[in-house]
Amino acid sequence: MKPLCILALALWLGPTVPRALAVPSTHNTLTAAEKAAGWHSLFDGSDLAGWHSFKQEGVRPGWQVRDGALVCVDPHTAGDLVTDETFGAFELELDYNIAEGGNSGIFYHVTDAGSAVWVTGPEFQLEDNAKAADAQRCGWLYGLYQPPVDPGTGRPLDATRPAGEWNHVRLLVTPKKCLHEINGVKYFEYVLGSDDFNARVAASKFSKMPLFAKSPVGRIGLQGDHGRVAFRNLKIRPL
Repeated sequence: MKPLCILALALWLGPTVPRALAVPSTHNTLTAAEKAAGWHSLFDGSDLAGWHSFKQEGVRPGWQVRDGALVCVDPHTAGDLVTDETFGAFELELDYNIAEGGNSGIFYHVTDAGSAVWVTGPEFQLEDNAKAADAQRCGWLYGLYQPPVDPGTGRPLDATRPAGEWNHVRLLVTPKKCLHEINGVKYFEYVLGSDDFNARVAASKFSKMPLFAKSPVGRIGLQGDHGRVAFRNLKIRPL
């Protein structure tokens, strides 16, 4: 087994995050400049304040804080986690570390009107591109948009680092433009409610979900029932 695989395995089998992947004290904090620019922290590295399980009070036991990271330690008892606060237009940044073969996602504009987070909220897909079973790859807008083909590989652009390593996400959502980035690499843009967006929804499974992507305001959600994943440095800037 390769060293990286051993490290990734230890991440999920051990009681805490290994020292190599533990979150330093400088993480989960905002600089004075970030605060002045309007950024707000969604996770302080010590507790689950500001979050609750979807359509429930409190947080299910599968979500825990470990060594300064927000971790889905058991997808069987985690479910989807959402913010207490709702957001309209915003810029979101975070780091994620996903297990080998893992699958997760970031949802936005989630409302309690749906039976699940994905019934109302579009999903920024997260997964281990090397071994996850889902054909929707990391960074894609699930079922709707994917990045262009990388001429070097002949496959859709992939800027992710391997499972067990930290990756950085930037998600911009405004009425005029939405943007997906991973590790500083732009994947694509789209406009919610545009003719192109609506045509893609109509040709997808979401066509049977009348509430999908209809609300201009909603919660941020983290998927916790498809695999183990850790988050840190979750911050948002309302626009």
